[in-house]
Amino acid sequence: MPRIRFTRRRLLASGVFVVSTVAFLYFVLPKLLGLQETWNRLQRGDEVWLAIAALLEVLSFLGYVALFRAVFVRGESRIDWRESYEITMAGLAATRLFASAGAGGVALTAWALRRSGLEARVVACRMIAFMALLYAVYMGALVLDGLGLYLGLIAGPAPFAITVVPAILAAGVIALFLAVSLLPVDFDRLVGRWSHGGRLGWLAEHVAAAPTAAASGVRTAISLVRSRNPYLLGALGWWGFDIAVLWACFHAFGSSPPAGVIVMAYFVGMVGNTLPLPGGIGGVDGGMIGAFSAFGVPVELSVVSVLAYRGFAFWLPTLPGAVAYLQLRRTVHRWRDAEAPSYT
Repeated sequence: MPRIRFTRRRLLASGVFVVSTVAFLYFVLPKLLGLQETWNRLQRGDEVWLAIAALLEVLSFLGYVALFRAVFVRGESRIDWRESYEITMAGLAATRLFASAGAGGVALTAWALRRSGLEARVVACRMIAFMALLYAVYMGALVLDGLGLYLGLIAGPAPFAITVVPAILAAGVIALFLAVSLLPVDFDRLVGRWSHGGRLGWLAEHVAAAPTAAASGVRTAISLVRSRNPYLLGALGWWGFDIAVLWACFHAFGSSPPAGVIVMAYFVGMVGNTLPLPGGIGGVDGGMIGAFSAFGVPVELSVVSVLAYRGFAFWLPTLPGAVAYLQLRRTVHRWRDAEAPSYT
């Protein structure tokens, strides 16, 4: 599991980066693009549609919490709805604030789960299952929406490079993870044995541990889908409501592209989250604006709508997430005190 140290220096550096990047996006970028009225247009957005966008973002968070419970909370557990909220929101805040391509949120979530009493191997397996379920929706949407647009089954323009190419790449990722799920449970040990032991065998076994863990997590995800737990719909809710926020932001500033275009540009832009930037700031924004431009959406409309969407997507989980992190620390201390032996 990734290890991220939450130090004052890192918090300060992340804060400075976030403030400077937001200032660039909202004040400098519009001027570079010749969009002098972008800031004024942001202030003139339809308040009703912006309120709808905020509500949709909250529903997206609820979907994330529901998926978390479906994967990590089974049988007797210390983690109730309150703890689920604290862990997920604190993890989202860590993802937004730390330049670690999402590893900050994963590390914080793993830390909390370990403190709740789950074994490290179980945490790793379920964390992979959680991400597999979440990104199965991502990759599936790229395939279905990309091919649907290109074949005319979904309304909207369909440039080959922004529809078929992402669909092919996503299909390759799906095929890769399905193939990984077929690896034997003891694949790492088998690799070590085939390497005839010794130092080389030890190294090969440790390298094979990653695909072995991935296979276990993907198999767990598949078994969860077969269980038909209704909370698994949280994966659809997380992405679906978040995309709806972007749709509402377009309506708040005039008009909206076809739904299929919004979905495709959203997921293509989200590739920017892989960059080591807090919350994908700059990478996601630029990716989405570029994708909408490729679909022929006027740059003035896409810039103002994407910036408004990112305001909801970044700040709504970050501020309450910071509070949730403080609450989570108290919760972990309570768990630790409950485990401590008492002497009379």
